[in-house]
Amino acid sequence: MKLEKITEITGKIVLKSGLRIGAGDMEMHIGGVDNPIIKHPHTQEPYIPGSSLKGKIRSLLELRSGLMLNTKGAPLSTKDMNHLSDGPQKKECKQILRLFGVSGADSEENSGIGPTRASFSDCPLDSDWAIGARKANWPLTEVKSENRIDRIKGVAEHPRFTERVPAGAEFKFAITLKQLDAGDENLLNLLMEGMKLLELDALGGSGSRGYGRIHFLFADETLRKKYDETKPFPA
Repeated sequence: MKLEKITEITGKIVLKSGLRIGAGDMEMHIGGVDNPIIKHPHTQEPYIPGSSLKGKIRSLLELRSGLMLNTKGAPLSTKDMNHLSDGPQKKECKQILRLFGVSGADSEENSGIGPTRASFSDCPLDSDWAIGARKANWPLTEVKSENRIDRIKGVAEHPRFTERVPAGAEFKFAITLKQLDAGDENLLNLLMEGMKLLELDALGGSGSRGYGRIHFLFADETLRKKYDETKPFPA
C-alpha cells in the first residue's frame, strides 16, 4: 500500500434549520438551560464536531447499503464483510470500511482494508459570518421552549428549554481524503453520496422535529459541480 495523494475538501455548512449537538453536561443549574449545546471551551462559540459529521454520514451510507440489519445497529466491521458472499453488497461494505476505517478491536484477518481514508475536522463558525452576526447583534445560540401536550386536557406539560444554533448560521468544514491504491479512486463519489444523504436527513439531535437541516457549499468550483451532479440513489 502506498500513499498516492491527499485531497482536501473544504467549504461551508449552512444551517437551514436550528442545529442541536449536545454538550453531554448532565448538571442542572437553577434558571439555566436543560439541554446545552457543545461550545469551544475558550471562545464559547458553537461548533460541529468532526465526529458528529463523520458518524452521521457513515450511518446513512450503511443504512443505504442494507447491511445495518445484519449488524444490529453496530458499525460495519471486517467480520461483517468477510461473511458476505462476493457481490455488490460486499463491494459496497469494503468501500465504506476503506472510507471510514475499522475499530482497533476489529482483528479479522485478510481484510485488505488498510488505514482510514477520510479525516473529518471539527467545524468552527465561519469567521466572516460570526463577525457579521455580532455587528448585527444576532445571538450565536437560541433557547427553544418545548413541551408535551396532554391530548385529553389540551394543556402543555413538562416544559424544557433546549439550546440550539439558529438557522442561517455558517460553519467551515474540512475533510481530507487519502488515496492509497486503485480501489480508492471512487471513494470521493461515495463520500459525496453520503453528504447528499445527510442533506436529505438531519445532523445532530431532534431531526424528526425539524432540527439539523443543513446544506454544503464547496469552496472548489470543480468539486461543487461534481457534488451538484451527485445522486445518492440510483435513477
